[in-house]
Amino acid sequence: MVRIALVEDDANYRQELTGYLNRFSQECGEHFAISTFSDGAEVVEGYTADFDIILMDIAMAYMDGMSAAEAIRRVDDEVVIIFLTNMPQYAMKGYSVGALDYILKPVSYFAFSQRIQRALNRRKKRAQKYISIPFKGGMRKLAVSQISYVEVQDHDLTYHVGGEALPAKGTLSEAEALLGSESFFRCNKCYLVNLEYVNRVDNNSVLIGEDHIQVSRARKKALLDALNNYINEVSK
Repeated sequence: MVRIALVEDDANYRQELTGYLNRFSQECGEHFAISTFSDGAEVVEGYTADFDIILMDIAMAYMDGMSAAEAIRRVDDEVVIIFLTNMPQYAMKGYSVGALDYILKPVSYFAFSQRIQRALNRRKKRAQKYISIPFKGGMRKLAVSQISYVEVQDHDLTYHVGGEALPAKGTLSEAEALLGSESFFRCNKCYLVNLEYVNRVDNNSVLIGEDHIQVSRARKKALLDALNNYINEVSK
């Protein structure tokens, strides 16, 4: 279920866009829970970061969409915001609050459906994945996106997470299967790196934070290709 807030002070537009969302839901098989608001102040009041996507008009009577987005961003970094406007010069300011895009009024279904699909793609990329790792004395839950790299030494694993080095049991092959290949790359027999944290590739090493991790010559080209593909994907 995708939770969508539609913030629009024009009742006719609210009705039209709700119809567009229902049509998109039927065509693409997505299930939406739609909440409508007639002003930015309404969506901001008591905001609890429950929405996945916010469609926000910019020009509204009490609190404009830009001010509402600024208030929302103070408590919610993840929600996807798309502005609705007939003033593109104001919509460009939306990037300062991390807006994904804007839709010009009058809104066509084609333009609308493209932006909604893009928002859904962004949401899926941001979806947090967790894994449970066997540590000495029990299990620990880790967010995959926070793991910068995994190394193996003397048949024991170390997960590097937010400056911590967390020892664990298992093999690097097991860690690779658990983490998946979407953003992780095995640069040699001892290291599995998260491409999101690669700052630089120098000669036969990658820089993650202040750590230089060796890349085997046989894997270097594949690493550069994987890094390039990853950057292209996250920038879409």
